[in-house]
Amino acid sequence: MKLKLIISTTILLTSLFTIAAAEKWTVPEETVTYDVMYKWGLINKKAGSASISTYPDASPKEFRAILTASSAPWADKFFMVRDTLKGSIDKTSFYPSYYEKIAHEGGAFDHDILKYTRSGNTVTAQANMWRKRKKETEIRRINDMTHTAEGLTMDMLSAFYYMRQIPYATMNKGESVVLNVFSGKKKETLTIHYQGTEDVELDKTKYPAYHITFTFTTAGGKTSSDNMDAWISTAPERIPLLLEGKLPVGKVRALYSGPMK
Repeated sequence: MKLKLIISTTILLTSLFTIAAAEKWTVPEETVTYDVMYKWGLINKKAGSASISTYPDASPKEFRAILTASSAPWADKFFMVRDTLKGSIDKTSFYPSYYEKIAHEGGAFDHDILKYTRSGNTVTAQANMWRKRKKETEIRRINDMTHTAEGLTMDMLSAFYYMRQIPYATMNKGESVVLNVFSGKKKETLTIHYQGTEDVELDKTKYPAYHITFTFTTAGGKTSSDNMDAWISTAPERIPLLLEGKLPVGKVRALYSGPMK
């Protein structure tokens, strides 16, 4: 009888483990596209587009991600944007080993490359940077920087994937996840606040989504970047359906423009 109970319990636990493993989100080979909209009062005009794609990496433990973003022709007259982010990211932990940002924004040029190393709980990134401001004629190499942090540490590209696999269904409204975020010159603390589930309307259809808010701070808790909100589909694909940030006048919204399953 005891043997039967042990066998039955083992089968049950194995089944539960298999179900849990199947529900854990893993990175697919995908291309996710967005329409970037400028909204101010009754104005709701497409200001640009963005896409983010994943590919196999040379390392079987990692995947490559590429994000591209560009402003619309009408918006180019005010502030032209042509940005590219590239990275190599671990498939399981979502830790990055490489991050590159190439930004053409408003006539300025930024190029940052970060290479990560990890020792125990300590994360170090060597940042190499190049700049050219609007009135400058040549690209100049600026001083390299070394960022160091303890614990969960990423960049904004790898954080895009990390936020999709957080088990929101097991979280209570108001709970949060904290991680370090490196960029070229900056080291910030990103706090992801879970706000509960809400519906997001796309093409007159509503989809259930996990609502989260991003807050960015530097040492001492000083706000370093504007807050952002995101709504991530509760479906197995965990696609971010809407990202929203405030501007001095109005707000910018990135709406998922791919097919819904």
